[in-house]
Amino acid sequence: MSLTLLLHGERKVTAQSILFSEELLDQMLEFLAMSKPRLFIDGHAGTTGLRIRDWLAGRDDVELKTLDEEDRKSEVARRDAIREADLAILCLPDNAAQVAAKWGIESSTRILDASSSHRVADGWVYGLPELAPGQRNEIRDAQQVTNPGCYPSSFILLVRPLVDAGLLPADAPISVHALSGYSGGGKSLIKRWESADTGLQNHLFEAPYAVDRVHKHISEMQRYSGLLKAPQFVPAVGPFACGMRVQVPIHQSLLASGVTGQAAWNAISERYRGEPFVEVAPFTNGESIDEWSLDPTALNNTNRIRLHIFHNPAGHLLLVGLLDNLGKGASGVAIQSLNLMLGLDEETGLQR
Repeated sequence: MSLTLLLHGERKVTAQSILFSEELLDQMLEFLAMSKPRLFIDGHAGTTGLRIRDWLAGRDDVELKTLDEEDRKSEVARRDAIREADLAILCLPDNAAQVAAKWGIESSTRILDASSSHRVADGWVYGLPELAPGQRNEIRDAQQVTNPGCYPSSFILLVRPLVDAGLLPADAPISVHALSGYSGGGKSLIKRWESADTGLQNHLFEAPYAVDRVHKHISEMQRYSGLLKAPQFVPAVGPFACGMRVQVPIHQSLLASGVTGQAAWNAISERYRGEPFVEVAPFTNGESIDEWSLDPTALNNTNRIRLHIFHNPAGHLLLVGLLDNLGKGASGVAIQSLNLMLGLDEETGLQR
């Protein structure tokens, strides 16, 4: 004979029904766990991968997998993990990312590549949601998405609206100067700047680099800004871990006839109206700017980017973007694309 419990004086529940309910609940929980999108980060120990893992860690709407230390460099373990995932995030050196991407394509796993391997490659969608109208839909439907570079994200968001509006001719020769924290160079540069032997933590000024070569970011800067000529790019690193300032000076002679600073600001402001992670600072001629106004570390640990447009009395423009090179410049924008690809709210898990 079964045990009978009397609840609230009316409802009778048997022990068998309690057992059945528990079994059903377990099955439902198991089903819900299986229905969560399965994510795998290949290269979670790198700077970008670590930030993505940390920002995803507290979420219960995805199932996140990384490999143990003894397996994370195993080709077999990595390939199997990619094949089993619904979406694989590649935080790898370029050559390794190309191999891992092929594993994902062969197994129909969706890929989000944070390396620079596929940023201008055919068949890949550029993972900058604010790039242009319709870009979010392309990311949402894509099988393969390539994460934008940190420097290009800011440059493109500053320049593209002016080109699209006809305020800046597409054939204009543009230069860009950018300053990044040393984390942008990965573990080797972090080690160099934080080593007591180099003394770089006491460095008093920025240090230009890559002056002897064509930087790998230039191709995506040109393609997605709409420019017909490759920009001149002068990157530099400073004595701080994270943060970035991208400056684009535009000579008056390069602008379309009659273009004013206010017109440029209007075009950029209108383009990003309502964007949750793109802030356009109020228009100013620069009189209110002091030594701290353009701090490259101002937006650290967020997924925001702040755009400034300054007008000079001579008619020149200075465009400035501030962002965290590991936030909106890398890991944060990757999570934006990841959310879109999974059909989730784009802002989920991101700091504004």
